[in-house]
This record gives sequence, structure tokens and C-alpha cells, in this order.
Amino acid sequence: MTTDNGIDEGDLMKSEVFLPEDYRPVEDEPFMNERQTEYFRRKLITWKNEILAGSRDTIEGLQDGTRAIPDVADRASEETDRALELRTRDRQRKLVSKIDQALRRIEEGEYGYCQVTGDPISLKRLDARPIATMSLEAQERHERREKVHRDD
Repeated sequence: MTTDNGIDEGDLMKSEVFLPEDYRPVEDEPFMNERQTEYFRRKLITWKNEILAGSRDTIEGLQDGTRAIPDVADRASEETDRALELRTRDRQRKLVSKIDQALRRIEEGEYGYCQVTGDPISLKRLDARPIATMSLEAQERHERREKVHRDD
């Protein structure tokens, strides 16, 4: 069962960490302490549940939207809209996989640390992109190398 804020109650049962509604991780507390870890875990679970709800809506819409449209231009427009929606959902399916990986990193105690350097990823970056696996500096180096190799 899902709560009003989109968090699965089974996942909430696991959490024994008290987290005030207005809690935001700050730099002056120990990095990836229980509260920070719980904050990001809940953020990831809420995000995942929102994506899955949107996917269900898309499936229902596609099933309901199957109708004969006599005008060729209208039919082409509808098919284009459906194709775009399906591409978006495919990207979101991949995003759910990355969210699941981030949740696994939380369980394993590896969340919040750069997979390249082992350094902590900034809280600002994690708050903006909770599935981040690299520090900003490592990500920029990675993208520069990728661009150089792509230009070859």
C-alpha cells in the first residue's frame, strides 16, 4: 500500500529513523549518517513510485485511446504522440533501474560516494540527482573523455 506522499508502506516499515517533514541534509553533519541515508532512500522511493504510477496511466491511456480516426493527418498526429509517450516511458523504465541501483547502494552502505574516486558526492548534487554515481569533477572528466573519443 502507498501513502499519500507516494512512499510504499512496506519500505516505511523498514525505516526506524525519525525524519522531520522539513529535513534537508546539510554539510555540517556527518556524511551519509542515518538521517541523510533515510532522506535519500525516501526521495528515491517516492520518485520511483511516481514514475511507476505514470507508466500505469500511460498503459491505460494507450488501451483506452485505441480508436479509429478517419482523418489521416489526425491519425498521424495521434501516432506521433503515442510514439513520443512510449519513448518517454522507455527512458523512465531505464531510470527506475538506476533508482533501484541507488537503493541497493544505500542498503550496501556505498551510496553517496563516487564510484571512480571514492570521495563523497556533494549533498547538493545528490539532492538534485539522487541517482548520481560520480562526483561532479569525476563526471566532468568522464564527459570530456567521452566527447574526445566521440569526435575521433
